[in-house]
Amino acid sequence: MNDGRDLRVSMDDPMQRRTAAPRRLRRAGWLLAGLLAGFGVQAAPSAQAEREIEQLIQTLGRSGCQFERNGSWHDAGQAQAHLRKKLAYLRKRGLADTPELFIERAATRSSLSGQPYRMRCGQAAPIGSAAWLQAQLVQLRKAGASTPPSR
Repeated sequence: MNDGRDLRVSMDDPMQRRTAAPRRLRRAGWLLAGLLAGFGVQAAPSAQAEREIEQLIQTLGRSGCQFERNGSWHDAGQAQAHLRKKLAYLRKRGLADTPELFIERAATRSSLSGQPYRMRCGQAAPIGSAAWLQAQLVQLRKAGASTPPSR
């Protein structure tokens, strides 16, 4: 017995079938939007972030410092090549959107062993690569702020 409270759609009625389809599509649209939001779709890195990451890698290459990776010391050029490979891997996955994320995810420790990377410049004691790169980033940003914009 139906007293008006039964809200189920009868698929035998063509009018009810037509109104049920748009509701299902709206529901599917909301579900898809929720799933995409849940995956954390990220925008591409800004031009400034790309420039700063590239400047960091170039600074490392020109530094003349040594880079310790998994217990072995490498020259700056080898370190630069290694970090470029790691950066390419992260970029494909949208995981290096800022210089800070690049330092954290590519230039701090070995992905294989988990051992921290270190830098040794001249006769100074080795320091963690993250601290060295963060200091370089600060210097790059200060130099950029003091340089008048080009026209």
